[in-house]
Amino acid sequence: MSPPPLSVSGGQILVVEDDEHVGRMLRQMLEGHGYACAVARNATEGGRLLDELDPELVLCDVNLPGASGLDLVRHATAAHPDTAIVMVSGLDDPRIAEQALTQGAYGYIIKPFTPNELLIGMANALRRRNLEIESRARHEALEEIVRARTAALRASHEETIRRLASAAEFRDEATGRHIERMSRICELLAHKAGLGRERCDLVRIASPLHDVGKIGIPDRILLKPGSLTPAEWDVMRRHTEIGRDLLGGAGAELLDLAALIAWTHHEKVDGSGYPRGLDGRAIPLEGRIAAVADVFDALTSERVYRPAVPVDEALETMRAGRGTHFDAEVLDLFLDGLDDVLEIGSAPYPVPDLLPQP
Repeated sequence: MSPPPLSVSGGQILVVEDDEHVGRMLRQMLEGHGYACAVARNATEGGRLLDELDPELVLCDVNLPGASGLDLVRHATAAHPDTAIVMVSGLDDPRIAEQALTQGAYGYIIKPFTPNELLIGMANALRRRNLEIESRARHEALEEIVRARTAALRASHEETIRRLASAAEFRDEATGRHIERMSRICELLAHKAGLGRERCDLVRIASPLHDVGKIGIPDRILLKPGSLTPAEWDVMRRHTEIGRDLLGGAGAELLDLAALIAWTHHEKVDGSGYPRGLDGRAIPLEGRIAAVADVFDALTSERVYRPAVPVDEALETMRAGRGTHFDAEVLDLFLDGLDDVLEIGSAPYPVPDLLPQP
């Protein structure tokens, strides 16, 4: 009584064997056990059929005319990672067997072999193949779950930051729109400055907290409709350091960036800004970006102490500050992208993402 088939399941098998008689015998045996089988006489033909059929398993002789079976193994593992490969050889050479297994073969069978030896070796290779495919699918599914949860967590953090930033500002809807526009302009300038998408996202999410330190400024100063006295300005300027103290030191990348922006967005490249009088490149890029975005949107927005400035007049002010208040390169990026900036300014609230999608 013949033994039952030992295959995991019927599937497409590619036999690469230069001996026509052996190839025909293997085909008959495999088809008798429920496999679909194709036969190639050399590695070149085997590579073509491999690409055409994408079989579950390749049964390949080591010694072939022209390119060797090991060459085919290298091609198969690179181009068809889901294909199992079992090498067949008339040489009982541990070095060749180790080389084949190192290059990606699932098994190494020595001629002459019995049908059961071959079927068992193939079944083990196919089981391993199926386990690896299932493991990879589970890993990809887990990665997708992590990505989705990370995105949800970031969205929650972003909403929390937006609400905190709005509460820390002038506590009105117009300022909420300022925060949103300013953050989108920061994101746009970060992108134009060559920062990666992830960093641009962090800049967008962190920049609304640039004035969070105003939560520590008395309303009689923060909401004063007229000009501030020198003493009141001294108090107002403290919001940069209050913001740094509130946000810094947590060891979280997002909050550390928010603290950096809060601390440096009122610095000027000529050293006349505050709180530390930094100049030039001593001011972090994100701080130089926030300075441009914040001033432009503040100028063109209604404030408790003055009406909005027309865009043309605001641009004149920005250009006048090139190289003194504003970093020249960042300001040039801003002016080059003015159409996008104005689109952000005129967009409905909340402002949509204008950056190219990854």
